[in-house]
Amino acid sequence: METQRQKKIGGVLQKDLADILQRAATDGGLKGTLISISKVSVTTDLSIAKVYVSIFPTKNAVELLEGIKSNQPLIKHELAQRIKNQLRKTPKLLFYLDDSLEYIENIEKSLKGDENPMEDRDLLEKRKKI
Repeated sequence: METQRQKKIGGVLQKDLADILQRAATDGGLKGTLISISKVSVTTDLSIAKVYVSIFPTKNAVELLEGIKSNQPLIKHELAQRIKNQLRKTPKLLFYLDDSLEYIENIEKSLKGDENPMEDRDLLEKRKKI
């Protein structure tokens, strides 16, 4: 369970990282691409921050995530400049793709469309018996 301090630091990192990444996308010529940070969870010793990135449109999300990962040192440096008054040491940033919005969208599509798993049980994957 996260402590109040971890949540507070996660919130600060989330706000600043969202700003950094969105500005980088706009400056990099990716107009129309929305990059948001859905969650940041920080370890108890504040040394590692897991950053969950949501990218829309999702067609080049994996490619953009790889670009973000390769620019991690630059992103960390920019973040360090912004949070130097709040934290002594900037945590190591681990980026993950958050595909929960896409997952929700697929559920909504399947419920609205012809392929409703509530009516046609064969659409659901069979559970394996252990």
